[in-house]
Amino acid sequence: MEFCVPPPVWTRLVLLIVLGYEAAGAIVGGILLVVAPDGRHMDMPVGIMHGTFRDFLIPGAILLGLGILNAFSFTAVLRRRRNDWSMAVLGLGGLSIWFVVEIIILRELHWLHAMWGLPVLLGWVVAIPLIASRNNTAAMQRGLLLCGAISSLWYVVINAIVPMFYPGYSVISVTPSELSAIGAPTRLLWVLLVLPYPLLMSALGWGLVRQTVGDRRLRIVGILTIAYGIFNFYWPPMHMRGIEPSLTDTLHIVWAAITMFFMWTLMILGALSLGRGFRIVTIAAIVAHVVFGLLTSSQAPNIPIDGPTPTIGLWERINIAIFMVWVVVFVLQLLRRLDVYRSGSAQPFSTPTHK
Repeated sequence: MEFCVPPPVWTRLVLLIVLGYEAAGAIVGGILLVVAPDGRHMDMPVGIMHGTFRDFLIPGAILLGLGILNAFSFTAVLRRRRNDWSMAVLGLGGLSIWFVVEIIILRELHWLHAMWGLPVLLGWVVAIPLIASRNNTAAMQRGLLLCGAISSLWYVVINAIVPMFYPGYSVISVTPSELSAIGAPTRLLWVLLVLPYPLLMSALGWGLVRQTVGDRRLRIVGILTIAYGIFNFYWPPMHMRGIEPSLTDTLHIVWAAITMFFMWTLMILGALSLGRGFRIVTIAAIVAHVVFGLLTSSQAPNIPIDGPTPTIGLWERINIAIFMVWVVVFVLQLLRRLDVYRSGSAQPFSTPTHK
């Protein structure tokens, strides 16, 4: 089986458009902020940074640097240089960090973030096939799948590390979402550390889309996994306990519901594409997911009023862990099928015929 083929022309074209668009915007914006650090050329008062910087000189210089970096990335992709994939990753990665930190500093989500941030997410999606085409090896084939398992392990790691920097935080009675709540001392740390998770899940999704043979459901799983990764790149933050909920709290709940839909859909389609034993494991996982989800929801109304939530953190962490473990087992099943295929006894990812 030939794992990687040259990426479709349209993916490179979209990546070029994204890099050129972001480079031009960052260079122009950076220059305007450096020339006028008080923000008058951009109609931006210094006060919107809430004292993080004295003026816009340093942010403007950083933005200008990101613009230049993305201009070089554009040139590398346009000329099909050997390092085009690494340059694209650097450019998009720098912009991703910029937008996340900017949102944290401004403490709000502006429509301009969608105007400039959504193309970056699109750029990540179309950059993945470019990365794969530059690394046409069996190791890359397995690597894309392993990204799914690594994403789960990484999420567990940051859930263990970040609470250490939140005085008085209890993993039993406080939810993971409160680590990134507005005003929480760990908000910046959590947001920065969680960034690899949606990227790793998107890589898994692309691996499924490019590698699947004989099973349309697994290709759909790949597409949905990419969509799940993009959707989870940003979550509207909730407020800390005891603060009256606002629109962002409502959106946080909406994001949680949509994420749950993604999880269940991925689990169901993934199970239908693999063997009977894995289907049984998936059914048990979904049932447990529903049970612990209901347990979490039963205490959730007490968060805004700063009421008692003695076990909400434990229930929600178990709920999250169920999906994480499922992803790891799913990846292991896919890797096993790859090994069987390489031995010449089966087609990769084909629909199982045994009951």
